[in-house]
Amino acid sequence: MTPADAVPSTGAETAEGVFNQQFIAQLVDIGFDAAVNVALASLILFVGFLVAGFARRSVKHLVEKNPKIDPTLAVFFGGIVRYAILTVVGIAVLTRFGVETTSLVAALGAATLAIGLALQGTLSNVAAGVMIVFFRPYKLGDFVDIAGASGTVRDITLFTTELTAIDGVRIVVPNGQAWGDVITNYTANPTRRVDWTFSISYDDDIDKAMQVLRDTILPDERIHAEPEPVIVVVAHNTSSIDISVRVWAATADHWAIKWDMWKKVKQAFDANDIEIPYPHQVEIHKES
Repeated sequence: MTPADAVPSTGAETAEGVFNQQFIAQLVDIGFDAAVNVALASLILFVGFLVAGFARRSVKHLVEKNPKIDPTLAVFFGGIVRYAILTVVGIAVLTRFGVETTSLVAALGAATLAIGLALQGTLSNVAAGVMIVFFRPYKLGDFVDIAGASGTVRDITLFTTELTAIDGVRIVVPNGQAWGDVITNYTANPTRRVDWTFSISYDDDIDKAMQVLRDTILPDERIHAEPEPVIVVVAHNTSSIDISVRVWAATADHWAIKWDMWKKVKQAFDANDIEIPYPHQVEIHKES
């Protein structure tokens, strides 16, 4: 074949080849940049979560070491620090992908409004958590009744209060419900009143029964002399006379004293021939 027979290369084909090469090179550059950004963003997230966890534990430990600060605040401040660091990490990750800070602030403002409207319940839990931490109607270790649930307070976060019931069941109460309902704290005060009601028969000597109760209950060293113990007759029931006993003791001794005296009083009544009446059932048979 002579040179004259060959098909000459056109300028269009050359330009197309150059364009293809440049396009491929750009794709490679974009892919490389995207891979680098994803890798760096993943690294930032990983390190950020580690730092946030470490900061939370450190702040909690420092606050707990200070005897002047309530331990409840340690959990709260630790949570605040963790969420603040994670927010910065999130902004850093978005910046890594080229999101402008000014645009991000505007977007966050709009998103905050939308999220606030959509998550009013969640935000109310956060607000209630702040109120609980600063007004402290209960703290870690207290036995409380909140939102219909009873248990020992094990953790207070921005969103929930965690209780452990007396049977070991874990109960999680949203802070909004806890703060918006009646809160009964059984262990907030150092002392509590212990009440019993004992029944005796109408045939028994009331004064003797009351003296047996004094001799059985009042000598217990756990019972306080002030306020003065009270032993009074409170009711004439259908088949019994009811005697109420009210004493004061340390909150930590409340249930131990209550349970001990149920047994001791029964034994003392038996030893002094005092009857504890119980319901009687009478059957009437009609003969045809």
